[in-house]
Amino acid sequence: MDMTTIFGLLAGLAALISGFLLEGGQLGGLFKATAALIVFGGTFAAVAVSFPMSRLRMIPKALQFAFTKPQHDAYEMMDEFTKFASITRRHGMLAIEKHVSAHPDDFMREGLMMVMDGTDPALIRQILELEMDVAEQRHEGYAKLFESAGGYAPTMGIIGTVMGLIHVLGNLTDPGTLGPSIAIAFTATLYGVVSANLIYLPIATKINTRSEDEIQHMEFMMHGILAIQAGEPPHVIRKKLDALLLTDDPSVTLMQLKKKAVEHEIQE
Repeated sequence: MDMTTIFGLLAGLAALISGFLLEGGQLGGLFKATAALIVFGGTFAAVAVSFPMSRLRMIPKALQFAFTKPQHDAYEMMDEFTKFASITRRHGMLAIEKHVSAHPDDFMREGLMMVMDGTDPALIRQILELEMDVAEQRHEGYAKLFESAGGYAPTMGIIGTVMGLIHVLGNLTDPGTLGPSIAIAFTATLYGVVSANLIYLPIATKINTRSEDEIQHMEFMMHGILAIQAGEPPHVIRKKLDALLLTDDPSVTLMQLKKKAVEHEIQE
């Protein structure tokens, strides 16, 4: 589970509610069932109209993709590629079959299996790039669901507010209730704007970011697979993959990377 996504959502809600309470607002004033029904129910209905059922079934997978932290480690995978390269240069391509057949990454396993089958390098690249395109399109489909919801939610909030004002203006016999009734009506607008800018659109952005990282990782593996097929030496493969590797982890310093590379050379 990616805690940054959950923390961001909770921190945003906490900031909004805290600011409202510090201004003297009442917590109960933020929770109106009718406004929630109009905004969230209307948003879901609009998304359902916009997409076929096959797309709507992807919502759980899209949420899982957004809230789950990737398990792959590029540095461990780079070690695997150099290990496979050493084995194949000494004992032949089929010597890594037992390692490849049990590999947890489908993309890497299928690519190396094609290498062991003697598939043409150009065809392997074509197939792997096609899989990357399919994955990217699937992720775009995930993001579009939430981008659509983020576009509809504010409009549903305005609709809810207008409906509330119609009710208020139709019952002006008691002027004392006019102010609270208008405040309740505007709760729908609040729900629409907050849900769009704190939930739907940020989740869509997280999915797009995750997709970029995933495609980059697949491209990283593709270069390693093709390098093994070409029979490149292990140290050349390591340098090539190290040049492709981009890390966004600030805890991984340049000194740590150099130390890890030196340790690997000593082991070889």
